[in-house]
Amino acid sequence: MAAIRKAMAMSSDRRVLTSLFHPPSRLISFRGIASKLFVGGLSFYTSDKGLSEAFSQYGQVVEAKVVTDRVSDKSKGFGFVTFASEDEAHTALTEMNGKSLNGRVIFVDYAKPTTNFRGGIPIARGPPEEKTDE
Repeated sequence: MAAIRKAMAMSSDRRVLTSLFHPPSRLISFRGIASKLFVGGLSFYTSDKGLSEAFSQYGQVVEAKVVTDRVSDKSKGFGFVTFASEDEAHTALTEMNGKSLNGRVIFVDYAKPTTNFRGGIPIARGPPEEKTDE
């Protein structure tokens, strides 16, 4: 935090300040999330290969994954498609949203970043134990 204050105090040029603070949309594209699409409403018979083939006509598909249940190994009805570029992902989003795939109308949107709550938020298990100084 001190480094940011120091940079702000030293710099009167706004270009330097704006390069320090990128808007969230720019950060998403830097992390590659903007090229990953969420695909919902999939048929339970759609496979990873079928999903990849359907979206490959709009650009280079890096990965296509249908999410399955851990126990039964059956499709949960949604998946993710990752494209090589942001432009290809945008084209696929506009073209495939609302189209039919394997007899089901699918909806496509940009994937949201995952939030990992494991280990981050402790589970409450009653009041804290009293500490004694001995």
